[in-house]
Amino acid sequence: MRLAPQTLFGRMVLILLGSLVVVISFSAGIHLRERGKLLFRAGAMQSAQRIADRVQMLDSLDEREQKHFLGALNGGDLPVALDTPPRAESGDPLLEPVADFSRFLRGHFAAERPVRIAVMPSNSGSTSLAWQGDLIGQRFVPPDLALHVQVRLQNGHWASFDLALPQRAFVWPYHLFVNLLILLVVVLVSTLIAVRLATRPLQVLAAAAEDLGKNIHHPPLDENGPAEVRRAAHAFNTMQNRLVRYIQDRTRILAAMSHDLKTPITRLRLRAELLDDGDIKAKFDKDLQEMEAMVTATLDFMRGMERQEATQQVDIMALLESIQADGEEMGRKIHLQGSAERPFPGAPAALKRCLGNLIDNAVKYGTSADISVSGNEKHLEIRIRDRGPGIPEEQLERVFEPFFRLEESRSRDTGGTGLGLSIARNIAQAHGGELVLRNHPDGGIEAILGLPRPA
Repeated sequence: MRLAPQTLFGRMVLILLGSLVVVISFSAGIHLRERGKLLFRAGAMQSAQRIADRVQMLDSLDEREQKHFLGALNGGDLPVALDTPPRAESGDPLLEPVADFSRFLRGHFAAERPVRIAVMPSNSGSTSLAWQGDLIGQRFVPPDLALHVQVRLQNGHWASFDLALPQRAFVWPYHLFVNLLILLVVVLVSTLIAVRLATRPLQVLAAAAEDLGKNIHHPPLDENGPAEVRRAAHAFNTMQNRLVRYIQDRTRILAAMSHDLKTPITRLRLRAELLDDGDIKAKFDKDLQEMEAMVTATLDFMRGMERQEATQQVDIMALLESIQADGEEMGRKIHLQGSAERPFPGAPAALKRCLGNLIDNAVKYGTSADISVSGNEKHLEIRIRDRGPGIPEEQLERVFEPFFRLEESRSRDTGGTGLGLSIARNIAQAHGGELVLRNHPDGGIEAILGLPRPA
């Protein structure tokens, strides 16, 4: 199963949407990274300020007051210890979080005041939750660094603080997610509209190409839009004009040939009347009738390829009933059943010629014609079945070829020219439909004429 969309519209939407998701993801990642840095700096500055405030308070107290003050502080989230021997400073100067925090902290004291920062494992038991307890720090991931900070007081003692310091600050604010979602929806809707507008001329071109097979005189395309679309529409209109001229020229040539042939045929018929020998006269008449029938059938075949008749609302049932009545007057067995529900828009004379050819074939080679009509709002179907011997499966499609005749069922004596089915199929295709033959399970041939109703 193919996962990629099969339409140009779907593929363009997928490409643009995928690109949009990638861009938004990178943008969101950069935003979150920079936001995390800002929050880290704010948290580091806050912790440095708290340590500086405590040191300043301790400097303003005597030793007895310092002990009382330490007792009150040690119940909080940033405990302080005095008289702790100073540890060697182990802050890695390449470690950005430690360096930033050290810079913030030292900025609160005079340059000559000793400040030492030692990095300890974050799982050491001495680490307090000073950082996480802060309002800003509560939104960070668990810390990666634990710091032991020592600041010398004015009386020479050392104040020690333990706090946690995260190396990575990742925050996913809810409002950012909502904003990105709104942005994605807005851009997606805009993309759908833009792609639809961009691909609409191609859809019109595809529909026109499909309609061209049904009606060669389809109105030309509007040559507007982008340059590429205008060129494609112009090329399509040029192709259609050439096809129309080609068919018209061929039809005019055959019409002229037919006119030129009818004149000598008429002269031959008049001269045949002067013959005294009745047998020779009859043979002349037969040959002349055959020649005239072939000329007429050829013209009908060419007219069937070019639908020049104006479209009208055709009552299919009334049309079939008139063919049935004409056939019954000639002693033909024609049975009609079903309903077309509503008129069909088409060329009345061409449809009558198409149905007449099919019914003539059924009666001529199958003794009778059984006609059934059915349809709905979108499709009309007419089935014409005969009671003849049928046609070999390999010949069912070949019988639509011009001038092709089955030797078992057709000969010059029957008057067949091999164009009846070709004419019928051309007319069906000119109406956007299709004509097929099949051997009926109960014997005989069934011609199925399917005609789509315009939307």
